[in-house]
Amino acid sequence: MQTTQTENIQEYWNNFLTAVVEWAPRLISAVISAVLIYLIGSWLIKVLKRFIAKTFERRNLDISLQRFLNNLISWVLNILLFIVVITQLGVQTSAFVAIIGAAGLAIGLALQGSLANFAGGVLILVLKPFRIGDFIQSSSGVSGTVKEIDIFNTKLNTPQNQLVVVPNGDLSNSSITNYTQLGTRRTWFDIGVAYSTDLRQAKEILLEVVKNNEFAYADPAPQIVVTELGDSAVNLSVRVSRCATVD
Repeated sequence: MQTTQTENIQEYWNNFLTAVVEWAPRLISAVISAVLIYLIGSWLIKVLKRFIAKTFERRNLDISLQRFLNNLISWVLNILLFIVVITQLGVQTSAFVAIIGAAGLAIGLALQGSLANFAGGVLILVLKPFRIGDFIQSSSGVSGTVKEIDIFNTKLNTPQNQLVVVPNGDLSNSSITNYTQLGTRRTWFDIGVAYSTDLRQAKEILLEVVKNNEFAYADPAPQIVVTELGDSAVNLSVRVSRCATVD
């Protein structure tokens, strides 16, 4: 009985040694290849990241967008390198990739609103429909001076000195009026004068007031026109171009 157990142990040991001798070269080769792939891949990622960063700088992309895209590209490249390395070691990656895909889908469904705001932020930072310091108004009626543009939202300072945080998804999916981008802003306002008033004199007085205003531009020339004959007054429209940055 003892002899049989000894023979079995000897047989198992011989099989183990045979397997080691057979698989050791393959395992060592796979490990060396994986290490080399990791080292070369890491070096290539660093070179590629430097090249991409310089490209972003030449294109004058927003700093926040540059930082985000650099981090995103770094994550993607490192994940791809990890998959290549473990594949070289003989690990089956199909299930691993499926798990990542399922997790990404679940996260995407749970964060639909946030992803819409994120996508809107990227579009705003890339297309630049407005910049920090511009006075804008969205189709929903929110208006103010742009103080900060983040990935998920934009902060506006209203003429009433209120800070409004607007989701970027709303801004990117609606029409935006930018009062600053063209440099000047045409302003109209109405003034009523009595029927007994000398209209020529009234126009001269209004023109003098406009010319003495430091924010009013002489070119294009201001206009004062009659727009309506009301029940008790003649309505005059004063049309003047002014500095777009003044609220």
